[in-house]
Amino acid sequence: MDKILIEGGAALRGEIQVNGAKNAALLIQCASLLSHHPSTIRRCPPLTDVRTMNRLLAHLGCEIAFDDGALRVDPGQVAQHDLEAPYDLVKTMRASVTVMGPLLSRHGRARISLPGGCAIGARPIDQHLRGLEALGAKVELNHGYVELSANRLVGNRFIFDKVTVGGTQNLMMAATLARGTTVLENVAREPEVRELAIVLNKMGAKISGAGTSTIEIEGVDELFGIDHAVMPDRIEAGTLIIAAAITKGDVLIRDAPVDDMHAVLSKLEDAGILLEPTAAGLRVKGPESLRPIDLETRPHPGFPTDMQAQMMLLATQAEGQSIITESIFENRFMHVPELNRLGADIIVNGSSAIVRGPTPLSGTSVMCTDLRASASLVLAGLVASGRTELRRVYHLDRGYASIETRLKSIGANIQRIGGDHG
Repeated sequence: MDKILIEGGAALRGEIQVNGAKNAALLIQCASLLSHHPSTIRRCPPLTDVRTMNRLLAHLGCEIAFDDGALRVDPGQVAQHDLEAPYDLVKTMRASVTVMGPLLSRHGRARISLPGGCAIGARPIDQHLRGLEALGAKVELNHGYVELSANRLVGNRFIFDKVTVGGTQNLMMAATLARGTTVLENVAREPEVRELAIVLNKMGAKISGAGTSTIEIEGVDELFGIDHAVMPDRIEAGTLIIAAAITKGDVLIRDAPVDDMHAVLSKLEDAGILLEPTAAGLRVKGPESLRPIDLETRPHPGFPTDMQAQMMLLATQAEGQSIITESIFENRFMHVPELNRLGADIIVNGSSAIVRGPTPLSGTSVMCTDLRASASLVLAGLVASGRTELRRVYHLDRGYASIETRLKSIGANIQRIGGDHG
C-alpha cells in the first residue's frame, strides 16, 4: 500500500480543476441499470469507489468501458445474470446498496448483502426497505442478505422517518418504473439528489420536486440510455478552497459549484477568506490571519458533514476558539487524535469539538481512518513544519483522484510512494 509524504510551508498558487462529483457519479452508475440501453457518463472521476461500483455492475452483467473520464455502461445482459450484490463488494462501499431500487424496479428481484456499520458510525438501511415495501416489494432477510421481489412496484405515498440521501435516491429510482404515482416526503435535498433526478428525467422518467422536501414520481413503462456529464464535486471544491486559504495562497478553482456551496462558503468568509466568483470558477486568497468559526453539521442546505473534518483543520489555524458540532454521524471525530499528534489543541465533548488556535503543527506519521479524515490530514501536512507522512491512503483514494499530483501542480511539496504496510 502507498503512503503520501508532504513537506509543509508552500503557498499554493495557480489553477486547479474540480473533478466530477463522486456521490453523483455513483448513483448515475446505479441508474444505468433501469434501462436495457447503454449509457455514457462523462466527467466520471477515476476514484476507487467508482471502480468498485463498476466491478459490481460487471458482476450484475453490465459491459463496462472506462477511458479518460468517459464511462460507458451497457446493461443489456443484466436480466440473464444472478442479480446479487455480494458482501465482498458492498462491505467496501455502502453506495452499493442503491442498486436494489433499480434492480427491483427493472427486473423484479434483487439480493443485496447487508452493509453493516462503518468507521464513521452505523448507517442502517431500514428506511430504504420500508420505502420499497410501501411500493409493494416483498422483503426478506436471510443469512446477512436482503432478498427483494415484486411483479411490478406500485406507486404510493411514503414519509421518511428521517432524512436519508441514499434512501431518497433508492426510492426515486425504484419509483420511476412503478405503476402510478409515488410521493416521497421528508426527502434529502442534496444537490446530488437533484442531479439524479435530472439524469432520470433525461432517461424518460417523470420526476418533480427534487431539491425540495417532497418529490413526486409518475411511473413510466420504459427508460432509455443517456449521455451525461457529472456535476462538479462540491466537497472536493471545499477541500481545495481550504488548502489555498490555510497556505496563504492564491488559487483559481475551476468549475467550483458555488450555487451548491452556500453553507460552506458562508463559513469560509466568516473565517476571513477572500472568495471571488469568476466566469471560470472561484478565486481564493488566503488571509494573513484566520478568524475562529462555530458550525454544526446538518442535512442540506445546512453545513455538510463531509466538510466537517476539513473545517476543523482550518480552525486549528484560526485566532481564537472554534466550536464544531457533528449532528449527522456519531463517530466522525476520528481525525482528532491524529490532528492533536501534529500539534493541534482539540478537545472533544460529546458531539462537539472545541478547537483552540492558532497552533503550529509539526509533521509526523499519521494514520488515515476514513475518507474525509484523510483530507483533513492532507491539509494539515500542507501547513505543518517538516515532513508529514500519511499512511493507509486508500481511504483518500475513494474520494480524491490523484490528489498529490494535482496539489503538486499548484505548488505543494507532496509525493506518493509505495511501501506502506501499516
